[in-house]
Amino acid sequence: MDVRAAVERHLVAAFGPVGGRAGVTFLGAEPIDVLRFGPRPDGFFRYATVGMSAEPMSDPGAAVRDPGGPRAELVLSLRVPRDSVARQLALLAAIPSIEGVPVVAGAGLDLGEPLWDEAPFHGVLVGEPGGLVPDLRLADAVGSPTPGQTSPVDDPTGAPGFANPTEIPAPVRFLPVFPMTPNESAYKRVHGAAALRERWIAAEMDLRDPLRRGLRI
Repeated sequence: MDVRAAVERHLVAAFGPVGGRAGVTFLGAEPIDVLRFGPRPDGFFRYATVGMSAEPMSDPGAAVRDPGGPRAELVLSLRVPRDSVARQLALLAAIPSIEGVPVVAGAGLDLGEPLWDEAPFHGVLVGEPGGLVPDLRLADAVGSPTPGQTSPVDDPTGAPGFANPTEIPAPVRFLPVFPMTPNESAYKRVHGAAALRERWIAAEMDLRDPLRRGLRI
């Protein structure tokens, strides 16, 4: 099962043709591609990672990687393209492989350097999946046996191709990321993701504007 190819097809179905591609390779980690889509009819450009979900994310305290662990990719939406974000977005997507830390909704990821050339943002807040791109069920990519052919798995309770239900891969979830200034990252660390979102809403921040001002904190 080619997870990367399935993810790319899923993104194309959601956003249309790929408008640009950058590949980034890190020592000891899966290569990460960053695809650019757009502009879409809604006016947005989307940057999405491909490769983060090639392996499941594991609890850093676990001795053995769980094959059914969560899988995810990152999606950044901007009103104006910023192609220099590709390497930094790939760095964020490589965190589970390099640092062994799962990336989940509500997390704050801080690079300590601009997200793109001359950007005032050095980190991102990870949002909830499902709103922009639906989950990709990898289990659906495993075909059933053709008539007269024996299933590779002699287990009527398991999905075809997997020894038992616990080996069925988790769906790939597409996590939106929202740029944060260093001050916003510091506020999030102290007060939490929900409080930062409330401040953004109260200030009527357009989080997809690459030129937006940061919160006064």
